[in-house]
Amino acid sequence: MAEPHATPTLVRQYLLGLQSRITTAIADLDGGHFLVDPWEKAAHEPLQGSGITQILEGGTVFERAGCGFSHVSGPKLPPSATQHRPELAGAPFEAMGVSLVFHPRNPCVPTVHMNVRMLAAKNPQGQEVCWFGGGMDLTPYYGFDEDAVHFHQTCKDALAPFGEDKYPRFKKWCDEYFFLKHRNEPRGVGGVFFDDFSELGQDRSFAMLQAVGDAFLAAYLPIVQRRMGMAYTQRERDFQLYRRGRYVEFNLVWDRGTHFGLQSGGRTESILLSMPPLVSWAYQQRPEAGSPEAALTERFLTARDWV
Repeated sequence: MAEPHATPTLVRQYLLGLQSRITTAIADLDGGHFLVDPWEKAAHEPLQGSGITQILEGGTVFERAGCGFSHVSGPKLPPSATQHRPELAGAPFEAMGVSLVFHPRNPCVPTVHMNVRMLAAKNPQGQEVCWFGGGMDLTPYYGFDEDAVHFHQTCKDALAPFGEDKYPRFKKWCDEYFFLKHRNEPRGVGGVFFDDFSELGQDRSFAMLQAVGDAFLAAYLPIVQRRMGMAYTQRERDFQLYRRGRYVEFNLVWDRGTHFGLQSGGRTESILLSMPPLVSWAYQQRPEAGSPEAALTERFLTARDWV
């Protein structure tokens, strides 16, 4: 069967369906409800477009789970989008995507991030240039080998039809991207990440994007179901809040998606839905040697080959 042509209309339909499937599955697991907040940019704003922000807060399983769809256009690509495409600097653009971050209540359940997106712009010759980006990554507070292996194996299987090189390339890209340079520390156990991607052609690249988006629930839900009932104490909760500080630091200091949204005049509330509801920092906190907290940095926050 021929792959569907990656028109903006078809990409939009896919992304809206993906958002709906994911939030339905998460709400069913949690027992809570997502607030559905459609929004539209005002006519006088530099960025035009609309979106749907869905967020679940104070749930049984998820302390905060945000999943947003946006479809916007603007007169000028922001600098964060043209680092690798300088010929498109200042070009009008169209962007759409689904982005999510889920912060669980139980410290044994890892935080997860997933994003899939398409950007389109016209080059100086007037031709439309489309490229895709996305991926998913896992950020545990207490590490479990089988969780990391499952997550990576699901990512690898999703990318296998698009070439044997894709998983190792995108796994390495993820390890390098989700890295706190100011702390010389990975954000989590990684996953896959790709950006500015069009090398398979527009339609096949879109098919790869769909494969990644479609794999998310299979990659994450079994981990949640394994860990959500595990017992924990205030010690584990305190460590979770402390490690969430690293998540905030990365998103505000290094994340290109956050920068793109803020630089282009995006909707601030939706851009920052990735932030955890509670977080803490401590001055030069050092885990006790041999503790489960020390094991996180010693065993899991390293660029390992999980599969």
